[in-house]
Amino acid sequence: MTTRLWIDTSVLAHAAGGPHEQRDPCRRIVVAAASGGVELHASVEMVQELLFHRLRRVSRPEAVAQARFAADLCVLHPFDAAVMSRALELVAVSSLGGRDAVHAATALGAGFTEIVSSDRDFDAAPGLARRDPTELRLG
Repeated sequence: MTTRLWIDTSVLAHAAGGPHEQRDPCRRIVVAAASGGVELHASVEMVQELLFHRLRRVSRPEAVAQARFAADLCVLHPFDAAVMSRALELVAVSSLGGRDAVHAATALGAGFTEIVSSDRDFDAAPGLARRDPTELRLG
């Protein structure tokens, strides 16, 4: 059975970005997904967030290509009214910010109990355990 991982934007942003302690671990996750070793899941909001950040770092065509790659690499889950309601509840009961709450709410709604992320803010997400990419062992 294929390993399924819920990721947030940090995984693909670090994989695409410059030198950083998270870059190689995040690239390993991307390579594992591209080769079929793992199945990545994410909120559709992850693609928008990645595009937003990459537009500030690289050319527009390159940012769009990276966002398309991310969209094709992942099983994307919708951001709908039910996710928004759950995200608002997460913000009300934790220290999560709005965008992170959307990622967490989407993951929880899809039945995931873990999120792979370098973002320690997810440590505050009720019902969702964070796995740091540097600690993830694949294959």
